[in-house]
Amino acid sequence: MSTPAPDQAILSAFWRVLAGSGWHGLTLRAVAAEAGLPLAELRRHFASPLHILAAHQRAVDAAVLDGTVEDLGSTARDRLFDVLMRRLDALQPDRAGVVRLLRDLPRAPLLALWFAPRNAGSMAWMLEAAGLDAAGPGGLLRVQGLVGVWLAALRAWEKDESEDLSATMAALDRALDQADRVARWFRMAPPEAEPEPEAEAPPAESADEVI
Repeated sequence: MSTPAPDQAILSAFWRVLAGSGWHGLTLRAVAAEAGLPLAELRRHFASPLHILAAHQRAVDAAVLDGTVEDLGSTARDRLFDVLMRRLDALQPDRAGVVRLLRDLPRAPLLALWFAPRNAGSMAWMLEAAGLDAAGPGGLLRVQGLVGVWLAALRAWEKDESEDLSATMAALDRALDQADRVARWFRMAPPEAEPEPEAEAPPAESADEVI
């Protein structure tokens, strides 16, 4: 069995330590010991716990993007559902630590502020993975809408201990339905979601034109 790359070993160790100690009790010494590395080696890879969190978020983004297959036959809503469920799947190996962090966030307002722009950046990539534009004023509104959908899915996932994540999928469905209603209200629904105008019947041909 291959040995994990140092960065991956550190990320995994970070979440195991966080699961046990929480955000406020986490130390880099404990992460280095859990990863089986000298503290100096950990410093060569990451300068702080925030740098480890940022690396993990980039790794999750990449995992989703690597697994994205263009499917023009599906709706934008279905593609978003698939993208966000695959994002949750990427979090599953470190579930205990991620759940502990989610529960610690209300008592760590500065960390929550640090996450806000990074979550928006990740959601922009998720929109692109789903084939939706994340640029311009309309794209910025879509990003903010998807942040809300993602947070709703995360809250459900935090409490969902089932193997098939059925409660999480139901919550994501509801959040996407709500986002779709808002998008229609602001006329921002993706093209395939808009009803196609009925084709006008061609004018009747006269007998002279047929002959």
